[in-house]
Amino acid sequence: MKIRINDEIINRDLQVKLRLDYKGEAQSRFFFGGKTSERAAEEIREQRVALLRNVPFQGITINDLDATLETYTVHDEVTGEEIAYAPVNLELMADSIEDILRFVVRDEFRKVEVLEPEEIILTKQDLERLLFKVNEEMRAYRSSLEKKYSSK
Repeated sequence: MKIRINDEIINRDLQVKLRLDYKGEAQSRFFFGGKTSERAAEEIREQRVALLRNVPFQGITINDLDATLETYTVHDEVTGEEIAYAPVNLELMADSIEDILRFVVRDEFRKVEVLEPEEIILTKQDLERLLFKVNEEMRAYRSSLEKKYSSK
């Protein structure tokens, strides 16, 4: 990442804070009871946090991962049901903007805060690479959704 300090341009990592909210849907079973949407959201969060902690991401260093935030519910206007979300805050260092796209294009993404640097310089080539990577991530995401919903 290129930044300007006074009149000097140097390479520096991007430090961001992300919020991801994992959705849980209630699972009903006839005789044995089912999971509440809150419990389902918490279980999904636990699984994803374990992946975030244990699976390395190229160009990413996770500095802090806060999964202690309280689960919350929202009324879904379409289905009329309560849907629970289990939030996670991630603070990470990235070699480039392209490296954080894998987190930003997901349904779980809610918020991003750039902690450092204050100013970023993008060249024409940097912008072209960024736009190409956005397209690549969106195609991969769309493909995974198609596979998910065609198998149901």
